[in-house]
Amino acid sequence: MEQLLVINAHPTVDPSMSYSLQVRDRFLETYRQENPKAAISEINLFAEEIPQIDATVLSAWSKLEGDQPLTDEERRVTARMREILEQFKQARRYVIVMPLYNFNIPSRLKDYMDNVLIARETFKYTSNGSVGLLKDGRSLVVIQASSGIYTNNDWYTQNEFSHHYLKSMFNFLGVEDYEIIRVQGTGRIDKDEILAKANQEAEQAAKRLAGMAVMA
Repeated sequence: MEQLLVINAHPTVDPSMSYSLQVRDRFLETYRQENPKAAISEINLFAEEIPQIDATVLSAWSKLEGDQPLTDEERRVTARMREILEQFKQARRYVIVMPLYNFNIPSRLKDYMDNVLIARETFKYTSNGSVGLLKDGRSLVVIQASSGIYTNNDWYTQNEFSHHYLKSMFNFLGVEDYEIIRVQGTGRIDKDEILAKANQEAEQAAKRLAGMAVMA
């Protein structure tokens, strides 16, 4: 059965305090209605350990390359990274839930990406450049909330790096089916209107992904 992985990159756990989490809930409600036997898992990046590429990780990687023994902490951290990577690889559909912070993704989401962008696991190097290894029809939906508006083809649009980064990195891995649902303008526009529009888009996206899962 196809696995849907929800990557929660929002530090708030209470949906009533987060527009993106409310839209996530609408997405999942619709997804389950369309696919009652759906296999859904979630990783909460602010509640679970997400290793950073720090001195411990760099030391462990160097030792692994040289077939040298690891310390207890290096073994523990690399084992956690393997868990995160395997969960990511086993999924076929991804939903990232996040706020937009200073035109970019939350730092925990960047740490998460560093755990799944792994050579020979999700991509490989060739004489003609790198090649994604997840070219098996996977899909990504990004649910992003922001107080500003980033679709007016202005300076804000050009400098909204989170959208460009996530789309490029998943494409790098071979995931080309990408959709973003923007809960944008929460600091300017009527909040009920914004949420209604985003929820409608979430329902459509959920139906599309659930249909793909059922037919797989």
